[in-house]
Amino acid sequence: MKEMSPLETLRHSCSHVLATAILRLYPDTQLDIGPPTESGFYYDIDCQKKLDASDLEAIEKEMKKVIKENQKFTRIEATREEAVAKIEKSGQTRYKLGRLDDIPEGEAVSFYQNGEFIDLCAGPHVNYTKKIKAFKLLSIAGAYHRGDENNPQLQRIYGTAFPSAQELEDYLEKLEQAKARDHRKLGKELKLFHIDDAVGSGMILWTPNGSIIRNELQNFISEELRKSGYSQVHTPHIGKLGLYRTSGHFPYYKESQFPPVVEPGTLEQLANEGCSCGELSNQLDEGTVDGYLLKPMNCPMHIKIFDSQPHSYRDLPIRLAEFGTVYRWEQSGELNGMTRVRGFTQDDAHLFCTEEQIAEEIAGCLNLVKLVFKTLGMNDYRVRIGLRDADSNKYVGDAKQWDHAEDALRKAAKNLGVEFTEEQGEAAFYGPKIDFVVKDVIEREWQLGTVQVDYNLPERFELSYIGADNEKHRPVMIHRAPFGSMERFCGVLIEHFAGNFPTWLAPEQVRILPMNDELVDAAKAIESQLSSAKIRCTVDEVADKLGAKIRKAEIAKVPHMIILGKKEAEEGKISVRSRANKVLENITSTEDFITSLLEIIDTKTLPDNQLS
Repeated sequence: MKEMSPLETLRHSCSHVLATAILRLYPDTQLDIGPPTESGFYYDIDCQKKLDASDLEAIEKEMKKVIKENQKFTRIEATREEAVAKIEKSGQTRYKLGRLDDIPEGEAVSFYQNGEFIDLCAGPHVNYTKKIKAFKLLSIAGAYHRGDENNPQLQRIYGTAFPSAQELEDYLEKLEQAKARDHRKLGKELKLFHIDDAVGSGMILWTPNGSIIRNELQNFISEELRKSGYSQVHTPHIGKLGLYRTSGHFPYYKESQFPPVVEPGTLEQLANEGCSCGELSNQLDEGTVDGYLLKPMNCPMHIKIFDSQPHSYRDLPIRLAEFGTVYRWEQSGELNGMTRVRGFTQDDAHLFCTEEQIAEEIAGCLNLVKLVFKTLGMNDYRVRIGLRDADSNKYVGDAKQWDHAEDALRKAAKNLGVEFTEEQGEAAFYGPKIDFVVKDVIEREWQLGTVQVDYNLPERFELSYIGADNEKHRPVMIHRAPFGSMERFCGVLIEHFAGNFPTWLAPEQVRILPMNDELVDAAKAIESQLSSAKIRCTVDEVADKLGAKIRKAEIAKVPHMIILGKKEAEEGKISVRSRANKVLENITSTEDFITSLLEIIDTKTLPDNQLS
C-alpha cells in the first residue's frame, strides 16, 4: 500500500470526521468508503434522504463540533471474526462486509475509532481531531458502488482540508476560477460543442465554432507531420473481432469497449439453436462466433497498412498518422463534457522502425509534443514514465524486450531536460510509455501527450522487414499522440485560455462594429477585404449603441474589434480595439491592420502578446 503524505493523512482523518457527523445527523445511513484524493477527500454514503447544499452546511456545522471535542483517533487491530463482529455491532453491514472481503487473507485487519465512530480502515490518521484546522465540504454527486452502474447508486460527498485557513482560502479561490473556466459552461456560451441525449452520452457534436478550433489544431499538427516525413492514412470505424483478438484488446479489455456486433442473421440462427446470451458472449470471446467491434484503438489497422506490402530496412522508419475516431465504453458516472467521452478522435501515429532507430524516433516524437505545448503556452509540465509491474500478469511480451523499451524511454526523458518520474504499473499492456502531465494557468494538472514503445504488437502480428543481410527482422513500433484526443485537448484548452483563444484559433477573429446603420455597407466592404485575406470576421449589423456592441463582442471573446465611425469611413481609416480594451492608434488603414493581424496568426502569437 502506498504510504500517505501528511496532507493525505489530514484529509483522510477529515473524511472520518465527515462520516461521524453524517451518522449523528442521519443515523440510518450506510457508509461505503472515504479515501483521500489528490485535491481533498470524499465519502460514499447510502442515505435515505437526498442531500443538497443546505444539508452540507448542517454537516459542516456538526463536523466542527466533532473537531472541537478533540476526539482521539485510535487504531484497533482485529482478527477476521472480530472484524465481522465489530461491523455487525456498528450496523454498517451493507458495504463494509464486502470491503472486509477485499482485504487479502493474511493481511492485517484494522479499525480506527474516534469518539463514538468506528470504521474499518488501514489508516493512518492524525492523533486528534483538533489537528484538522481548515476544511470545507464542496459538493454532492452520484457514484455507483465500486464504480459499477449495475450496483446501487450512492451519494458522494466531496470535501477538502488543508493545514491552514490561508491554504484553504487560496484553494477555494482557484476553484472559483475553475468554475468560471469550466469548458462545459464556456462551450455552451461560445457555441463550441453540444452533447445531446438523443445522440448519446459522451458523444460530442462539434458545432461550427468548435470545428474551426479543431480544424486549426489539425492543420497545425498536420503541417508539422508533413515536415517530419509522416504519411496520412484513413481507416474504418469498425473492424473484425479477430483483429482485436490478435492485438490483445479483445476480450481482455472488453469491459471498456462497446459490445461486439455480429453479422446479420447470426443472432436468429443462434437463438434457434438454443444459444443463450451468456453462451454467445463466451463464443465471441473464444472466437467460435465472429463479429465486429467499434474500434477502441487505431494501431491494429495501421499495422495492417504497414503489413500490406513488403518493406526493406531502407524504407524504415515508416510513419503513419491519422486523426482516427475510437470508441470506449466509459461508465456514465465518469463522463465529463469533452474531457471524458465515449467517442473521441486521436491525433494518432504509429512509427515502424529498426532497433537502431528507436532513440532518434522517440526524440522526434517528444520534440513534437514539446512544440505543441510551447505554441499553446503550456510550458509548465512534467514527464511521467509508465513502467510495467513485474508482479502483474497484465503485460504481454518478452521481459528482455520490455527492458530494452523501458531503457530507451528513460534515456529519451533524460535528454528532454525536464523533470520526470517513473511509475510502476502505469505502462500500456503492450509497452512502456511517456506521458506529459501539463499544468494549466490555475495550476491544475492534465495528462495530455503520450509516446509509447512497443515490441509486442509487431510480434503478435508477425510483422517483418528485410534487413541488410537479406533476412527477415521484426520492426519496433512507436505509438504517439501529441494532443492525446481532440475532444479532451480542446476541453483543456477552453479552460486554459478561459475561452480567450489566441487569434489563430479563435472561431471569430475580428468583429466589425459600425456606429450606425448608414455605415453597415462600409463595414461589409471591410469584411470583404478581411475575408479575402482568410481572416474570420463578421459585421454586427444590429441597431444598437456602440457600448452594447462592444460588450457583446467581449462576451463572445472576439480577439479584435474594428470600430467604424463616420470620420473613419470618410478617411478610409479604422480604429481597432483589442481584447485588452486598448485602441491602437498606430493602425491607420485596413491594409496595415490586415498585415499586422496576419503576422499574429502566422506566428501563432499567444493572447498576452497580441495587439494590445
